Amino acid sequence: MASGQSGSPSSQSLMDYETKILPHLGGYGRYNRVVVIFSWFPAFAVTLNLFSGHFFTLIPDTYHCRPDPSLLPSTLLPSNFSEQSYLNLTIPWDGNSGLSHCELFKYPPNVSDLSGKVPRERVSCTRGWEYSTVAGLQSNIVTDWDLVCNDYWKIPLQHICFMVGWIVGYIFLGTLCDWLGRQRGFLLSVGLSSLCGVIVCLSRSLVAFLLMRLFQGATLAGVFVSSYIARLELCDPPNRLMVAMVGGFVSVSAELLLPGLAVLCRDWPVLQAVATVPLLLLLSYWCCASVFPESPRWLLATDQIPKAKKSFQEFASRNGVYLQDETFPTVLAELDSTYGEDCRPRFYSVLELRRTRVIWKNCLILSFTLFIGTGIQYCFTRNLLNYSKNFYFTYFLRVITGALACIFICLSVNHFGRRGMLLLSAIITGLSSLLLLALTQYLHDGLVLVLSVVGLLFSQALSMLSAFFACEVMPTVVRGGCLGLVLAAGCVGMAASSLMELQSSSGYFLHHVIFASFAVLSVLCIMLLPESKRKSLPDSLKEGESQRRPPLFLSRTDRDNLPLLHTHQPLSEYNPDNYSRLVSATRNMLTKDSLPYRIAPEIL
Repeated sequence: MASGQSGSPSSQSLMDYETKILPHLGGYGRYNRVVVIFSWFPAFAVTLNLFSGHFFTLIPDTYHCRPDPSLLPSTLLPSNFSEQSYLNLTIPWDGNSGLSHCELFKYPPNVSDLSGKVPRERVSCTRGWEYSTVAGLQSNIVTDWDLVCNDYWKIPLQHICFMVGWIVGYIFLGTLCDWLGRQRGFLLSVGLSSLCGVIVCLSRSLVAFLLMRLFQGATLAGVFVSSYIARLELCDPPNRLMVAMVGGFVSVSAELLLPGLAVLCRDWPVLQAVATVPLLLLLSYWCCASVFPESPRWLLATDQIPKAKKSFQEFASRNGVYLQDETFPTVLAELDSTYGEDCRPRFYSVLELRRTRVIWKNCLILSFTLFIGTGIQYCFTRNLLNYSKNFYFTYFLRVITGALACIFICLSVNHFGRRGMLLLSAIITGLSSLLLLALTQYLHDGLVLVLSVVGLLFSQALSMLSAFFACEVMPTVVRGGCLGLVLAAGCVGMAASSLMELQSSSGYFLHHVIFASFAVLSVLCIMLLPESKRKSLPDSLKEGESQRRPPLFLSRTDRDNLPLLHTHQPLSEYNPDNYSRLVSATRNMLTKDSLPYRIAPEIL
């Protein structure tokens, strides 16, 4: 792929898409809105497959070893005992927690009297386990492959493999969206994710399941990043936030629907098949390309002028303005004169960031904030587990806080700006985390619950706003790769929680301390970001580099630079020259002879 140079048309941004092109295409017209609606469906499909893993790996509330008659005395007949008595004889008790999960009693072979203190040995389970019903499902990969006790580590390993797939998919397929385009990147990802979803349903071993979940995570990442970018590039500045947040509400609806689907499906392969059905339906986008067209902004930014002109004509005609707008042919003529006939397409990758300073800084800061927002959620959800062990309580509370985070962003970000609300979310997240870290032992359980919910709410807002902010400030020519890097950092934060589970939560305190410290540090980093409210999306690397940090305070009232701290200018200011002129005019007026009465100069 050819890389951009400083003299290329796209790097100089000869035609501003937002002001010179989009109004003549109908703006955010009827066709744009239809395409945006179809771009929300992938968010539903991706969310179903992302969060179905919670039900696949959920450990039953109660389970114990299956009794092994060979470990009992040969004279003992199980039929002579009730079920509970037989379990008490074969399985030890672990304090007040009930029957042991991982051990059995082994008796000497020639014992006949079990009424006294019989010497018996504790051994690991020999014939598998018996499980209670899992929440939603009757069976999952834990019960099918006995991922408990010594094999418990395979559960967080599954989640880590899944997140590694997402990380690879975000980076690779995000860059592929910058090379092949949003449409082809999306269709490729949908096709591969559908195939992986079907193969996961047919997995008959844990190794095959882990490998296919890894590949499925990578392809789902491509579906998400390509559809997310495409919908924002079709919007004008006033509608970008609402379009992104409606996509968030669609994801929340999928999370709310998932427990009901689990109850109906009963077995994990059936649930996986149901979650794959929306991906299979997305394959219809191959047949009807008009519901997910190529981004005209990307075509223009990469100097694909013939394809860009064709795309402009399609959008204009479908928006109903092509035949009525007489200036549209002049726009096409201006394209020809500006770019010339020998203009060749130029494609970019994230490797271009090594030549930038501002874009790389913005990408790094937003990756850091998204990493914190996803990683610190484990600290808050763990406190929820301490409050209630019920799976549905934690699940629905997390979903509800996600919906409230979307509402908070919708109501505040367009008014106060992206940077200010990102800063506020980071402050509240860090403050909640620090209070829980220092005062959990001294606070009432209800207050711990409130702080955990508040922290979870604003950490999710921090994550959503970081992804949205990154999509707005990254240039079109590298938006897919840059957004992929930011989202990959968020997946690293999600995988960090599984690393704690892999160590049986032995490093939880250190995990909490590190992420609380990072949250405080992010407050300083966010101040270095630009503000994207009411501004056009940058298309070229030069436009991305031209974004500067607004001032901390508002210095002039005629500038819309959205500072972090707004200060009101005083209504009037003291000016010595104006005051002296007022005194002179008053003296002349009072000493005139034509006044009805004369004031002596001595008085003055």
